[in-house]
Amino acid sequence: MTHVLLSVSKLSKSYGDRRAVDGVSFQVLRGQTVGLLGPNGAGKSTTVGMICGLLASDGGTVLLDGEAVGQGQNAAKRKIGFVPQDLALYEELSALENLKLFGALYGLKGAPLKERCLAVLELVRLADRAQDKPATFSGGMKRRLNIAAALLHDPQLLILDEPTVGVDPQSRNAIFDTLEALKAQGRSLIYTSHYMEEVERLADHIVIIDHGKVLADESPADLYRRLPAQAALQVELADAPSEALTAALARQPGVTTVQQQGATLNVGLAAQDQASAVLRWLEGQGCRFLHFATARANLEDIFLNLTGRSLRD
Repeated sequence: MTHVLLSVSKLSKSYGDRRAVDGVSFQVLRGQTVGLLGPNGAGKSTTVGMICGLLASDGGTVLLDGEAVGQGQNAAKRKIGFVPQDLALYEELSALENLKLFGALYGLKGAPLKERCLAVLELVRLADRAQDKPATFSGGMKRRLNIAAALLHDPQLLILDEPTVGVDPQSRNAIFDTLEALKAQGRSLIYTSHYMEEVERLADHIVIIDHGKVLADESPADLYRRLPAQAALQVELADAPSEALTAALARQPGVTTVQQQGATLNVGLAAQDQASAVLRWLEGQGCRFLHFATARANLEDIFLNLTGRSLRD
């Protein structure tokens, strides 16, 4: 039986008349990476703040390994590592000194503290910069040091709130490499983002929220099944097709939708590998191609299907 590490039930939070989080519920299994996906202002950070016990909820419960997480110090909170959006570093202390300071707050000291500091620096690929100050680091390196600080006490659950904001592509990939290494160790992760490509790369379960409510809570494969088309084929023809040809195309195996815009056909497909069969069929009908392109459905398409708006809105 799969062990439930985190159980979030009916969390709610209001700021005045605005309902920021409205009955959010989901679970994280041991060893699972859950992507918490939604546009800016959807309620992701508020939800994370309540899970960590940093914000008091108006209602609902958070259980970590069966223990309630709440305000103040408690045993359950010590099992959580939190990487906030805002950097939490002392710029004029070295990377190692920063980690020793944060480790001491968790009660670590002496040789075990130093050993743990060096281990997490190695994990985030900053071991060679241990004696350097964060003031000399790039934004991406600071983000990785922030992750290292959250791992010092060896938490069961690591929560990352938009950890790639403002970093360059190279640093983003370095962060992903670190998180994939943690996944390989069997660590449970919650990764919040409004970048669907990040969640697609990391998550094996996805929770989509908007306006403080959960819209979807399922595996990526199940989410894709919600879409009428799993892939798309766009074909620009030399001549505009007839209505009869367009209607016949819609009846071909694997074709889910057909939209015509002048001489361009936008074809929804049940699977991406069916594009070649459609192209062969069109060629057999005497169609001449000027250009064609294929695309796979992604989380942006799913979000648009669920809400009628883009993740970037």
